[in-house]
Amino acid sequence: MALNIEFDNLLEKLKSERDELKLKLHLASMEAKEEFEEAEKNWDILKVKAAEIADDSKETSEEFIAKAKIVGEELKDAYSRISKRLAN
Repeated sequence: MALNIEFDNLLEKLKSERDELKLKLHLASMEAKEEFEEAEKNWDILKVKAAEIADDSKETSEEFIAKAKIVGEELKDAYSRISKRLAN
């Protein structure tokens, strides 16, 4: 399923970006830290959804995968905003 591969790629990219941000957070402003904490909630949701998608014993609909992808895209945007704040 091409959607699964695309979602897996998004998840891997987000994991890398998340790890990099965590390293830079000690230099961040309070605002960036607060946004990162909010993003962490979405990260936790996304991990649960990813586990359900990867579990072959559970049938996941294209709609479920699409919703998980939306959460992933929101995370991507949040990580981008935080990265820009850290670069300043």
